[in-house]
Amino acid sequence: MIYLWILVPPAAVILAAILYRIISSGISRHIDKRIAGYQNDLLAKHYEEVQNIYMKMRGWRHDYHNHIQVMKAHLAMEQLDELKDYLDMLDHDLQTVDTVIKTGNIRLDAILNSKLSLMAVYRIKVNAKAQVPASLSVNEYDLCSIIGNLLDNAMEGCEKVTQIEDRFIRIYIGVFKGQLYISVTNSAGEMKKIRAGNYLTTKGNGHGFGLKRIDTLVKKYHGYLNRQNEPGVFATEVMLPL
Repeated sequence: MIYLWILVPPAAVILAAILYRIISSGISRHIDKRIAGYQNDLLAKHYEEVQNIYMKMRGWRHDYHNHIQVMKAHLAMEQLDELKDYLDMLDHDLQTVDTVIKTGNIRLDAILNSKLSLMAVYRIKVNAKAQVPASLSVNEYDLCSIIGNLLDNAMEGCEKVTQIEDRFIRIYIGVFKGQLYISVTNSAGEMKKIRAGNYLTTKGNGHGFGLKRIDTLVKKYHGYLNRQNEPGVFATEVMLPL
């Protein structure tokens, strides 16, 4: 009995093996390059958020000395009513700087407020309302990843809008029909392209991991994901089981 593999010349087998290794290596390098690009983007965003918070802290440190001098002056002149008014003003100011939004979840507060501070730097008009239940079935790390990527994509969409006064982001997070409902709507430039039912990033090759990350995590929890793109507006809705 003659087996078919005996009929294949050894040189052809070796050549096929070499081609397989070359193609596999090329694909692997391409994927590694895209992952490295995504990680670099995340690091850049994280650096920008930390730098923004650091600059705010430096501003407070700079003002702190002046505030003490004013309070000492009131005290030296026994102007206790003026001193109390000044302390009340500082207390109110501190509360507005502390957190712009409080959801009931400290980790979610951290990522939302860091993104909101960046939106203020980019002069993006924001309308945000968020409240989450104390107990969630969704892992908090995954939830922060979904919301972080949604807001990063929204800010990138706003960057494409040439008129700064037209840039906006609307955020709503709450319970709807017994599920955690997340809605992010933002101003956008060009319409996103769609391939095989999926929106493609406008940042070119090596990007789009944020969109895929959202898709993967929503699918992980058997959630609902809806993206809508109209001229000038991009909207995403996510529903996750509680």
